[in-house]
Amino acid sequence: TLLWDTLGKQFVEYEQVAPFLIPEEQQRRLLEFLPLFLKAWEQSAGVIVFPNIQLLASEVSKLLTKEIKRNLNGKPAEEARLALEQLLKQKGEAGDGHLLLKSVYLLSQTDLRTLWSIIGSGLPAALMQCLYLFFTVPLKKTSDDRETSEDDAQTQEMLVKIMLNMYKEEQGIEELLVADKLQSLIIATSSLWDQCSHSWKVPTGCVLRTISKAQTKNSIVYLQAVDCIKIAVQNLFTLADTLPACDVCEAASIVLCFVKDSYPVSSALLTEFENNDGYQLLLKILLRCEGLQQNEGDPYLDEILDMLTCLTTCGKTELKVSGNIVHPQLPHFDFERAQSSGMTVKNLQPFQVLQSIFQRSSDQHLCGRILSAIGTIWAWDRVNFFLLEWTLQPINQFTDIIHFKPHPVQVQFFRLVESIVLDLSYVPHEILKKVEYLIKENIVPFCTLTALQCLLSMTQKDLLFSDIFRDSGLLGLLLALLRKEAKILRKSAGTHLPNPKEGAEKELNVVMLKMVAALTARSVRNTVVLKDYGMVPYIKIFLDDECYRSATLSILEQLSVINYEEYMSIIIGALCSSTQWELNLKLDLLKSLLRILESPKSHSAFRTCSGFNGLLSLLSDMEGALQDPPAGQWAAVGQNCILELVFYALQGITAALHLDPVNSTFFQRNGLFEKMAEDLGSLGCFWTEGNGQIPVSLEKTRTFAEFLDAAFCSSQPLPEWLKNCIWILSFLDHMVKGTLHQESYFKERKPEMEEARDDQEAPQAQEEHPHPVAFKRPGNKLPASAYMLWGNPEEKDCTIVHPGAVCVMVRLLPKLYKEGYAQLSQEIQCALVDHIQSLVKSEKSRQVMCECGLLSTVITSCQDAFCSDSHPLHLPLTRVFEKLASQAVEPHVLR
Repeated sequence: TLLWDTLGKQFVEYEQVAPFLIPEEQQRRLLEFLPLFLKAWEQSAGVIVFPNIQLLASEVSKLLTKEIKRNLNGKPAEEARLALEQLLKQKGEAGDGHLLLKSVYLLSQTDLRTLWSIIGSGLPAALMQCLYLFFTVPLKKTSDDRETSEDDAQTQEMLVKIMLNMYKEEQGIEELLVADKLQSLIIATSSLWDQCSHSWKVPTGCVLRTISKAQTKNSIVYLQAVDCIKIAVQNLFTLADTLPACDVCEAASIVLCFVKDSYPVSSALLTEFENNDGYQLLLKILLRCEGLQQNEGDPYLDEILDMLTCLTTCGKTELKVSGNIVHPQLPHFDFERAQSSGMTVKNLQPFQVLQSIFQRSSDQHLCGRILSAIGTIWAWDRVNFFLLEWTLQPINQFTDIIHFKPHPVQVQFFRLVESIVLDLSYVPHEILKKVEYLIKENIVPFCTLTALQCLLSMTQKDLLFSDIFRDSGLLGLLLALLRKEAKILRKSAGTHLPNPKEGAEKELNVVMLKMVAALTARSVRNTVVLKDYGMVPYIKIFLDDECYRSATLSILEQLSVINYEEYMSIIIGALCSSTQWELNLKLDLLKSLLRILESPKSHSAFRTCSGFNGLLSLLSDMEGALQDPPAGQWAAVGQNCILELVFYALQGITAALHLDPVNSTFFQRNGLFEKMAEDLGSLGCFWTEGNGQIPVSLEKTRTFAEFLDAAFCSSQPLPEWLKNCIWILSFLDHMVKGTLHQESYFKERKPEMEEARDDQEAPQAQEEHPHPVAFKRPGNKLPASAYMLWGNPEEKDCTIVHPGAVCVMVRLLPKLYKEGYAQLSQEIQCALVDHIQSLVKSEKSRQVMCECGLLSTVITSCQDAFCSDSHPLHLPLTRVFEKLASQAVEPHVLR
């Protein structure tokens, strides 16, 4: 502060004596003051506290302007250029020029009033003369060292920053017009780009772009009066034939900036540009950019494309078009409401340049940028799509040639087509017909695939497209193609030979199936069309391949709406004919079956198509699958997958029995609960040797909830066989309560194509989570979801929906045993008996259980326990027996 105060007093003294000093003495005193000013600025971290700063800025700027003019006066270009360089250098005899330049540089960044003082000194015109010389007259470097080069860069940075600060103000532009160097510099960029000073190209472009953004009516009149744009366009036509494309883009972008930025003030420069074939120039330049390496020519190429896009809104009158809206349209589409007063297209000429480039170019970057530009124009105003499509028809015409474009351009194009429906809520019938024709011709498979994916997204948006694509013949075309592919698959079954086209063709088949699934979803009419085409036998063929399975099942599930029996016969037949190791196929079929069994109308068809026997046969096929340790081929199959299959099989049975007395009676009278117990008991985790177990004394007993806690708590691990038994018993417990079909314990499996990238992680994940991950939790506390398996142990009553499942649990009771685990085996057996006892607490439950034969099941399944008073299960089973006996109505059962 003290230093600034001292400087302030010194400058006041200078002000007082300056009028009485000769110019040379004024200059000397000012130059002596400036080093102190710069020192104060550096010591105060750039904060200037100076009362007469505007006057200082004016005096310094005037002196710098005077020195520039003195060095330029009457000298040839090269000599003047050299003199300027010497003036502004940091070192040398003319070091005062650098001192003045640095002072103005700092002062131009303070406040607006100070900047106006600098502008009023005549410096804008003087610096424009400097810039013109620096740009147009390159100096030959001889023995300059690195220090000099760094000084030059610092000088250039300060000079450019001063100009940017001045020329962004309207006053700066007005002062600039005093000299004639602005139009000279613009013309020079369009004619001498290959001969100019390389180090001044970017700074010159930056300064001219700043001037362009601050154009005034006077500056536009000035440029128009000297035919600046006309001459620049003519020069660029010449450069476009000789210069590299990226250099021409850089030069042309500067000229185009003045055209575009001037339009909000006056249309004069745009008119001059258009009248002198400006758009033909841009078309010529942009087509030369085809084949440029990525990022070469950027950002100037992108800048030209952006400005062309903006010029589409530069017009005097609104375009008026009246298109013929083809119906049907989406319910919420309203063309009248789409009309708006936003940034609408008023100038078709620049858009025609974009359109012509796309039609004539195959360059990925160029075509992609033009599609992005079209998307931007649509986003400005919804009506722009209709203004363009009903006049120039760009998308309609692009569809005819899109298969010639690179793959990324095809993807981007069809996303643009898709946005017409998804974002504009408009159905472009003419365009869709061309897309369908593209699919039918299948000239380029990748293009066909991308086009079909586009139509698939539309179909999933609204049911209307199910009717549109049926009436257009697309559904019939897809069915015919799928019939052909199904025949090929059937013939090649078991004789697979490598095919280089298989990947692309397979992906196309997947999308065709998805499209048919989407067209038949919620559309009974389309499903009837599929059935009338005789496609059901061919659709079945796609079940065997996991890539096709999801869409195929969706189609078949839709078929169930019109014929449950046909669906059930296909699914149950596929389940029974699948091999022992096609576990994923079985899982997918079971999940599909569960979705259909949600409808009570399907239960009868499930029973008549041998659904119960089919699901039980899945269990019997897995004999020994849960042995500990795994044996044979089952060792290669994760036990989690086996448990999942058991779960979905039991879930399917429960769903078919749910609220269906006919099915429940059928299942019980045909001894299928006994068959279920036998199949579950043979899985390998239950004891099947037949030898009686040796009773042991139990010091302590645990409840089922405690066993669950131990099964899922890492600090108290249980043997693998016992964990598997607990899982199966938990499934049965939910089946007893009639809720198993509503549970979801297992994560959904990814389709083959999606999980390919996770193949390397899969083995590790399987080792870390050998059990259903929904219940695999660290810590000592059992998650709430696992407790839900058993319900509250203190629950006083339980509604038994399927009493036969209790009988299955009793039949498995003696098999909860493994040699070497006598004490643990008896402990889990006692826990299970206690749990069964809790199920039959109520009188109603005991009555139901007696009617289904639980009393005799207890006696026949647990003979060892009844025959030995010392057996640990003797007492709890006797209590269960006594409770059931009190409800028995037939004396022979008691005997």
